[in-house]
Formats: sequence, structure tokens, C-alpha cells
Amino acid sequence: MRTGAAHASHTRCNTDVVSEGAEGRRTGTLRAEDALKALTSGPGSPDRVRRVLEQALVFASAAFVAVYAPGEDADLLCLGESAGVPRTLFGLRETYARTGTSPVAATHRSGSPVSLGPGDAGAQPGDFFLTVLPVPGDGDGGRACLLAVSERADGFDPEDRKRLELIADAVGCPAPARPPEDGELPADAFSLAMDSGRIAVGDDILELFALTRAEFDGKVETLLGLTVPEDLPSLMSVVETDHTAPGDRDLEFRVLQPSGPPMWLRLRGRPVPGGDGQPARLEGTVADASTLRSDVTDVARVQRLAAMLATAGTVRDVSQAVVAALRKPLQAERIALAELEGDRLVVTVLDPPEPESWPELWRLEWRSEWPDAPVRAMPTLAAALREGRAHIWPAGTPLEPALADVGPGGLAVLPLPAGNRMAGACLIGWDTPHDFGPDERALLTASAGLAGQALMRAHAFDAEHELVGMLQRQLLPRRLPKLPGAVAVARYLPTTAGLEVGGDWYDVIPLPDNHVALVIGDVQGHSAAAATLMGQMRTALRAYAVEGHPPDVVVSHANRLLVDLETDLFATCCYVDVDMEEGSAWYVRAGHLPPVLRHPDGSTHLPDAEGGPPLGVVAQADFPIGVLRLQPGTVVALTTDGLVESAQADIDDGLDRLAHELSLADPARLGQVADALLGNAHRSDDVALLLLRYDGMALRPRRESWTVWRVPEAVGHTRRFTRRTLRAWSVSRDDADTVLLIVSELVTNALVHTDGQVRLDLTLLDNRVRVSVADSSPRTPVKPTSIGWEATGGRGILLVEAMSDIWGTVPVSGGKQVWAEVPISLL
Repeated sequence: MRTGAAHASHTRCNTDVVSEGAEGRRTGTLRAEDALKALTSGPGSPDRVRRVLEQALVFASAAFVAVYAPGEDADLLCLGESAGVPRTLFGLRETYARTGTSPVAATHRSGSPVSLGPGDAGAQPGDFFLTVLPVPGDGDGGRACLLAVSERADGFDPEDRKRLELIADAVGCPAPARPPEDGELPADAFSLAMDSGRIAVGDDILELFALTRAEFDGKVETLLGLTVPEDLPSLMSVVETDHTAPGDRDLEFRVLQPSGPPMWLRLRGRPVPGGDGQPARLEGTVADASTLRSDVTDVARVQRLAAMLATAGTVRDVSQAVVAALRKPLQAERIALAELEGDRLVVTVLDPPEPESWPELWRLEWRSEWPDAPVRAMPTLAAALREGRAHIWPAGTPLEPALADVGPGGLAVLPLPAGNRMAGACLIGWDTPHDFGPDERALLTASAGLAGQALMRAHAFDAEHELVGMLQRQLLPRRLPKLPGAVAVARYLPTTAGLEVGGDWYDVIPLPDNHVALVIGDVQGHSAAAATLMGQMRTALRAYAVEGHPPDVVVSHANRLLVDLETDLFATCCYVDVDMEEGSAWYVRAGHLPPVLRHPDGSTHLPDAEGGPPLGVVAQADFPIGVLRLQPGTVVALTTDGLVESAQADIDDGLDRLAHELSLADPARLGQVADALLGNAHRSDDVALLLLRYDGMALRPRRESWTVWRVPEAVGHTRRFTRRTLRAWSVSRDDADTVLLIVSELVTNALVHTDGQVRLDLTLLDNRVRVSVADSSPRTPVKPTSIGWEATGGRGILLVEAMSDIWGTVPVSGGKQVWAEVPISLL
């Protein structure tokens, strides 16, 4: 409750307090009433109290004014809002004890004003006057106080005191009973509920965060998730409920942009105590820091540029960071950054990027995205690079046209030093006459040094990234084989998140009898160890596949190998064995994604067969086999998780998206399909993609097999089987005799030199007969270098070589297979 005659007529709020005023008030008081009336009427604003207090600086000639109110600690009166010069100049504190002897505490307890001057008991040291007035409240426990300081020789006169009373009453008028909604806030304002994290923001803030009103869910976490992670600790110190001490909040932070470097924003806010069941709030504004030029020091600009360059990885990132940090704050019309390569300057970024914004000589050099800076026509630029220091030319300085037209109102050329060499140059130009002050010259020099070092680091990063990509490509197949009845394409994209080599791989392995193995896998992690293990696994799977093992055995062998390597890494894998003749496939999954099938009618299918664990986890593991049926025109897609999984989407959603995109694709252009699918990759992880379009074999081979028993007439039985088969295939008699001779020699060698089962396979395709004899010995037959007349053996392989068009041997499961092909004519 307020006391004192001076305040008896001022216990009303808003309009009553600032109505037309009493007869005889001075003009200044009337103006103060009008100003306060405009501030306290209408919707509440987050900065209403601050703006009310600022009227004391204007109409009461106060040097400092503040409001103290009870805080969360019931024993303290806390500074809630202030305006004017820093309070520390007058020895004022942020909190005062409610039971203490301070003027603030005395007015809080008694409800009466207190005025002190220099030398008064209880006054602060210094030549200033202090006045404390009670602010209207609902009771003694909730009363706030208005404190004002005057540095005038006579302090506050009676008219000043009346105006301070008006301001105290305006401060005490009820604030909105609820937090403001989005539509009630100024465009750059926000209001955050400290208990729930719900935040109302203006349209300008949403635009700064690249969000629409429909996309924003009203949660402060959504906005925090769009900021640079390194800035989160300082932001959390503002928005967490444990940090609601009185006083202003003022900090700068960065927000990620859809393209280009992060944008610097400035937050200014203040806590608003809750009341009447409402939560405490943080209210304030957020603005683009680059537009607050008068409030940003040159030191702050250099610090901001250093922070941006610290996260710039590539030469393009460095260039964009320099443009973002310098062009707007310096109000320049154009800026160019170029990297020095030998005696040439290779432009990495121009802002603005349109050719018509640059001199004619530059436009003549425009070969691709950016021109080469025409150094030969700019000897002044070459001299600046040799000297290695910043050069600034004001408007009217005679320069060669290629430089003068960059900045007719002023030009700054900044060589970018890096160690004992020049990394490049930065050109900044103004169209209107520009005054280069000493602070700005120091800013340009400091910025040049930072940019030069960053440019060298980025150049090394780009070179190392290219080296990493080359190493990765060397570990993958250089080209895919041509397949009978199918077309395969593959794509690999390394991650852009760092320089480490990834562990994703793919392979296409031609197998006997028109089988093809498709393999895709992913080794855990991104490191040289992961890349090495990837190479080992790819080689092992290829070797096991070529031996003729079924898919589950191939993957099981690879699993045992990885376990025996005793590495801390594991790998996932999907292995598909496609029978090109029959249009069927068998596949095995080891902790990997299933294949995605696109049928000829455009429908897609994700097989749901059970898979086994990742390779290298369990030594004795089962890897179930799944079966696929392929019609001509079917596309089989194998990929790694980098294509379908991200921070924004899980694997199931990513697989559904992949299947949908595959259903809309044209399988006739398989390479374009692969490129389109990779266009949506997030690049936060490696991506491997393998596509196979099964077309079916237009000409299917004819096959017959014979198991050779170890009996005295084994070779004779084999020859009779071969003769019947060749007669059924209508092979001419002369060619049949050649085939019979080769069969006799190969079967005889197998029976004489090996133990165990022997099998003969005959294949006819495109007027060629292939003879294959498999046995249980891994030893490859050796062709003798010389044979004497008295020798009784060793001529068999020589006969096979002489009678066949081509011959060879391949390892198979448990032994080898010796084969020979003979061109034949049909009857």
C-alpha cells in the first residue's frame, strides 16, 4: 500500500495515471503523460518496462533508472529491469536484502519514497542524488521499487519527481495475464515460458531460422536444434530454468542456413517473473547481428570471422565465411576472394555472383563458374601481392580499369598471408566514396591474416579429401563386368563429414554356369582400419564365391575369417547369387539391409526373409537363405544405410522412400536411376549403391552331366555318354571326335592323379562345346616343358591344348575344375 500525499493522487493505473493531467502542470509533464499513455495502452510488449523506464532518462533527466522486485529467494529484492548508464558507476548492486538498511529495502517495507543526496546518511559514495519510489502492487509482499539516479548538481526538482511518480505508476500497471501469442508480438520479439519451453516468436525470427509459421511447432528445442552445436552451452545458460537470475541477457550465436555459412544472430532478453498462476518468462528480441553495425565492435567482427573460419572445411567454405563476415558490415558493393596458384589467381567466390556486376575485363575471362582474375592486366594487384600488406585506395585514385571498376568509390586489396607465402587475395570495392578509418584498416589487416591461414588449411583439406576419395576408389572395383542377360551399375559417394576413409563396398562376381554374385557391405566406422578391413572382406568373399560355395557357406566362411582376425570392428553384408538362366536368386543377409526389387510393372517388394548377425560378432552363426524370383525387366537394388538412414529419418522410412523412388524410375536408363537415387543422399555417411536389371538370356545353354565311377571301364562309359550327348545335340562327326579326345584325356588325368569323385559337365552354347572335369584335388595340372620319346605320360595336357580353342582351370569347393572349349558345327 502506498503512503504520502505526494503519491495519493497517483494510485491509479494506465489511463487514469496518464490522463490529461492536473491544471497548471508543465509542458514536460504533459509530454511525459502522453508518452507513457502510448506505452501502457494496447497489447503488452516484451520490452514494455524497459521503454517505460527510458522515459525517466528523457523527461526526468535521470542518469540511471531501475526496478527492484522480490525474486525467487523471498529474502532478496532483485534487479528486474534497468536503463541508462551502467549501475556499477554508482555502486548499485543487483540484489538487496529485504530486511536490510538500503533505500530500496526501506521503501519496499514502508511504501514511502526515500531520497538521498551526497553526504546523507546511508547514501552511496559519489556526487549524485538517488530517489526510490514504491511501484503499485497487490500487497506489501509483492511491492516493487523504482530507483532513479541524477548527476545534476541540484538532483531531482519537484517536476522531475512528479514525472518519476508517473513512471512508477506506469511500471506497476498490470502486465498481460497470459504469455503473448505469436500474432501479438512484434516481428523481432519472442516470449519463452521457462517451465514448459513453449515459445512465441515474431515473423522476423522465423525467417532468420528459415522456418515458416506452419513448420514451427512452438518448442524452443526446435530453434535450438537449428543452431551451431558449439553455441549451445551459452544459449542453454539463457533458456534453462536454473538460470533465471535477474538482469539482461545479451549474447550472439549462429544459426545454420539451408546453404552457405551459418548466420550470426543477437539475442537480447530479460526475465519476467510469473504471477497469478502464470510461469516465469524470458522476453526479448532476436536480430541479424550483421545489421547491427553500430553495436558490433571491430574486435567482435574479428572474433566472429575467426569462429566461422574455424568450422570452414573447404576453400569454398572459407570464401563464403569471409564474404559473410565483411561485405555487409563494411557496406561494400562487391567482394572477391581468389586463391593463388603459381602466377595465377583462381577466383573461389564473387559476391554478387552475377557477371554484369563486375568490370568488363573480368567478364571476358569468365570461363566457367568464376573467372580467372586477370592479374596480367592488374600490375597494381601484383605489386600488392609481392609486398604482402593490405593496400587501400580511396575514391579517385588512378588505377588500371580492371581494378578501378571493382571499387570506384574505394578499393581495398588484402593479400592473404599464410606462413612464408601468399595464399591468395581479397578485393573489396565500394561504388560511393568510402572513408577508411584507422579501426577499419586494422580490421581489414586482421581479417586478411585469419583468411590466409584458413585458406591454406582448406586447400590442404581439399587435397587430402581428394586423396581419400582416390584411395576409396582404388579399394572398389574399377569397372563392372559385362553380364549375360543383365546390366549392373554401381555408385559410391564418400561422406562429406570428414576426411576418414569409409568402409562401404560393393562387388559383382561372375560365376560358372551363368551365375552372378552381387555383394554389398559396410564395415563399422570411418578410418584406415575400416578401409583395410573392407578390402580384406571384399577379397575374401570373392575368393569363397569363385570356389563355387552356395551363398550361406560363402558368408559363413567370411564370418569365421573376420572372427579369426581378432579385430574390434564388425561388418554387415548382403550376398545375392543370381542364376541368369533360370531367373532365380538366393540371398543371404548378415546384419544388412534387404534387397529392394522393382518388378516390370513398376511395383516394388522388400523381401522379409530372416537374416543373420553382422560378420565378426559370433563365430558359429546361421545365415538363412532367402529366395527371389526374377522376371525379365526386374531391378534388384542393394544399398548401404547411408542412403536410407539419417538424423531426420529411420531406416524403415528410408527403405520405403527408396522403394517409392525406384517404382517411379525408368529401368531402361539404369545409370540415370542410380544418379537420381543418390541425389537425395544426406552425405553424413558413406553411400554405396548397386543396381542390377535382369533381362533374361536370349539363348540358353544346353547342359548334361555325368558322374565318373572309379571302375575299370570308367573312361569308356564316359566316352559313350559323351557320344550320345553330342549326337543328340547334332554335333558334326569330326567335331565330335575332337570333343571325345579331350574328354578322354581330362577324365583319365583326373582318375590317375586324384582320389575321390570325378564329374563331367558338357555345355553347348552358341556353337561351342565346353568340357569341364571336376575332381577333389586342388593341384593344378602342369604342362610339361619337354617330353622325351621314351616318356610314358605327360602328353595329355599338350593334346588338350592342341585340340581345344581355349582351356584352363579354376578352383572349386574341395578341389578344382579343368575345362576346355571347342568350336563346333551342327548338322
